[in-house]
Amino acid sequence: MDLTLNDPPATRRYQLSDLIAGADDSVRGALVGAHGLRQFLNTIDELDHAARVEIVEQAICLLEGFYAHLPLKRAMHAVDPIQRLKLLKRRLHMVESEVQFHHEMTTIFTSLRDLHTNYILPKYFADAVAFLPFKVKPCYDRGDRRYVVSDLVAGVSDPNFRPGVKLTHWNAIPIDRAVEIAASYHAGSNPAARHARGVDLLTTRAMNLWPPPDEEWVIVGYLDANNQAREVNVEWNVMKLPRRPESVAAAPAMAEFMGIDLEGDSRRRLTTLLYAPAAAKRRAAVAEAAGGDVASAASGLKSNLPEVFTAAAVSHGGQTFGYLRIQTFDVDDDACLVEAIRLLEHPLFPKTGVILDVRGNGGGLIWAGERLLQLFTSRRIEPTRAQLVATPLAVELCGADPILEAWKPSMARAFETGAIYSAAFPITDLARCNDIGQRYFGPAVLLTDARCYSTTDMFACGFLDHEIGQIIGLDATTGAGGANVWDHELVRQHCLTAGVVTPLAQMDAGVGMRVAIRRTLRVGPEAGTEIEDLGAPSDIIHQPTLDDILHDDRDLLDRACLVLSGTSTASLPVTITRNGASVTLDIVTTGIDRLEIFVDRRPNLSKDVTTASTQLTVPASVGSTLQIDGFVNGQLAAVRLLTI
Repeated sequence: MDLTLNDPPATRRYQLSDLIAGADDSVRGALVGAHGLRQFLNTIDELDHAARVEIVEQAICLLEGFYAHLPLKRAMHAVDPIQRLKLLKRRLHMVESEVQFHHEMTTIFTSLRDLHTNYILPKYFADAVAFLPFKVKPCYDRGDRRYVVSDLVAGVSDPNFRPGVKLTHWNAIPIDRAVEIAASYHAGSNPAARHARGVDLLTTRAMNLWPPPDEEWVIVGYLDANNQAREVNVEWNVMKLPRRPESVAAAPAMAEFMGIDLEGDSRRRLTTLLYAPAAAKRRAAVAEAAGGDVASAASGLKSNLPEVFTAAAVSHGGQTFGYLRIQTFDVDDDACLVEAIRLLEHPLFPKTGVILDVRGNGGGLIWAGERLLQLFTSRRIEPTRAQLVATPLAVELCGADPILEAWKPSMARAFETGAIYSAAFPITDLARCNDIGQRYFGPAVLLTDARCYSTTDMFACGFLDHEIGQIIGLDATTGAGGANVWDHELVRQHCLTAGVVTPLAQMDAGVGMRVAIRRTLRVGPEAGTEIEDLGAPSDIIHQPTLDDILHDDRDLLDRACLVLSGTSTASLPVTITRNGASVTLDIVTTGIDRLEIFVDRRPNLSKDVTTASTQLTVPASVGSTLQIDGFVNGQLAAVRLLTI
């Protein structure tokens, strides 16, 4: 029998030159230094056998001596990374290429399901990101999940391949299965996190954490606007991300207090470079078409920290609420609080309720996330607690390192009694978590997804544990990264300074490693619950719609507004007049039925109020601190902290 196979219709392959030619000036500059994947791979160096042995030995020492989650990961995921590393060391002569070696190392670290604990590829991969010129997002149609194109780099000019088209195949693999395969390679702590990262891996690879893609180009099957099956062929390209000069991760004074997802941060920066201009244009067009009834930032709400905050007003059903996007916590904590307060108290920012949006926030400085919580509640903030694993090396380091002084007695006890962990103490100082107090008095709701990680997990758990408001999540939980992370060199330097003798050595091969050195626990009603692998659960799960993807989260923001609608607000605007050794306080007490005043932390008076404003005089001198507590039906509803 004569069989004739019909070749598929020819498809255009989008190469780097096409993207550069079609991009506008803001994106073209970012693409000029990029390379095709094959060209990039031809430039990498070669690690010799001795360098590979050193890398494996350093990984064994770091994980065995300091990895806080090792008992948890062995139990929850049935893995033994130490034994796998020892076997790899024995079989290194069988590993032929450098890329294969990097695959072996990343596979071992990925098996831990921990985005804090990473094998970081050599310096010639540092800050490199492999990408396809479009983004994919999941959405739901009557309960069925589909995957659609959400954004395009400007150089992709196919009139049929555009935002909103439904993907059907990926290199001839059905798209659902392609996402499952990508998710299985990822280190996400729970199924929701792995799925979210699997979607990301289809089009983005942070090359400091992931070896290069296996394929040089991808054939994408999709349905166009007329539901006709089509294909598009796109090449992988590699570009270097510029280093962020304002990043606090590189500041020596802050390095010990970080909790950040390196991969998520790389993806966020790539998105800003390639897609932010187009997204801004789309938002402007949507706002004009909708008569402004969507999230729109007034010029006066433009942030002084644009990589951190986006402030806007959201209108729905005749009500207007504030919207504050927090894109990263990789920022100095004092600067973070100052700018947040400025935006929240700005006359153009609505005071009737706030939508806090931390979707995709990969974390940063733990202090920044935990201190920010106090702005939204009258409750006293309790920061998350942290523990160290009681290994011989960790016990010795804890006994000599001043940063770990609080853990020293309990680590010594743990080593003697056979306990797995030390006692739990906060990383963020309790007083600093409450040094400013409540500054926004309307109700709050928090938007999360499974890409929230690390410090953002702690922020979201604190939001729940202090009953600030409800969480609306695109996924069942946040990404579940519960730790303070130190890199290999930081651990080594602390050991050297403390006089602790370890096998840790400076690695000449240019590779890096990170380890979760202190695991974090929740407080409040869930006190003692691990954040790792569990994260912050959502009160309400919102399945994103196609309208969300194409129109800047329109349905999601409508749902958030509905949650805020009808909630009451209790605020305490105060005007202070000095009168020698006393001060007169003119307090707006709308919605308040009792006031309690503390001067320099001592109770001064308690007064029932029945009017919309109240005037009180209390003894206070320059430098005195005042705390004004407002109650509604016996419940603390608002707090103001003031310094004379």
